[in-house]
Amino acid sequence: MKKPKILVVGSFVMDQIARTSIFPKEGETVLGNTFAKAPGGKGANQAVQMARLGADVTMIGKVGHDANGDEMVRTCREAGIHTDDMLYGGENEMSGCSVIILEEHPGEQTKNRIIVLPGTNHTIRRDEVEFLKEKIADYDLLVLQLEIPMEINEQVAAYAYEKGVPVMLNSAPSAPLSDELLSHLSFISPNEHEAANMIGITIHHDPENARKVNMDDAKAACAALKAKGVKNVLITLGEAGAVLDTEKSGFYYSPCAENIQAVDPTAAGDSFVGAFCVGITCGWNYEDILKFANHTAALTVSALGAMPSLPDLDKAEAFCRERCGIDPDTSMLR
Repeated sequence: MKKPKILVVGSFVMDQIARTSIFPKEGETVLGNTFAKAPGGKGANQAVQMARLGADVTMIGKVGHDANGDEMVRTCREAGIHTDDMLYGGENEMSGCSVIILEEHPGEQTKNRIIVLPGTNHTIRRDEVEFLKEKIADYDLLVLQLEIPMEINEQVAAYAYEKGVPVMLNSAPSAPLSDELLSHLSFISPNEHEAANMIGITIHHDPENARKVNMDDAKAACAALKAKGVKNVLITLGEAGAVLDTEKSGFYYSPCAENIQAVDPTAAGDSFVGAFCVGITCGWNYEDILKFANHTAALTVSALGAMPSLPDLDKAEAFCRERCGIDPDTSMLR
């Protein structure tokens, strides 16, 4: 039984994380609490999460010839990710980086604000990924995000579609998507805010309990995205969990894990998407996949940093067994 082979084409971003109890107003200077650096980027985060969960992962992205790029690629390799086809920028091109401010108050969930400086992520050229036109057939799933040029996503998604390889697009950060790209997707996974930007439907939460959502809103949002040509729509709902509207099996809802103290929500979405993709390629049922993804993401938010917080298979499996009673077949991941 072979491990699922997953290709990620996406971003590398070195996260620079400042923690503070006071978010500065315009023109104001405040003293923070701590500072740390951690490798990240949606593409690399999702690749590392899938690799730590046992998938056979290849990552293609572009970094600079700098210390940040070296560290990010090294972290991927240490997670077991294949990086032989990595792309490198010119002499004066810097790797992508971000500034993350975590606002913390005792007894409250941590809030984050993020500024991303794309760097080499936005300099990937079409000719640099042309080799994937035939090679992409070797994979069980292609995973994309929106932190690299849109034309690269469109190009690689078309290659996968032509070879019958399923495509997952984590449509973050928000950006207009062409009908052609949408028609090539097997799965799209925005959060509720990104979904609203695409189709204009707000998914309302109970004002007295953010963990409760208006399910009619959620179903309408999924239906609107499916009407654009995507086969399966996955929308994450923050504290409320996630919904999935499938091509053949109907609509699913899975609540978030309970009683989790969020330390750093930075990579929660990436952890969720990575775990979901692993479940899909393993052939688990959708209910178990959603529970596995929600609980894997819950582990992620309970630790600081993007890549450093992503759990391995043993930890995620044990947490799922303890908290929600699922025990999916992970034999092909070991």
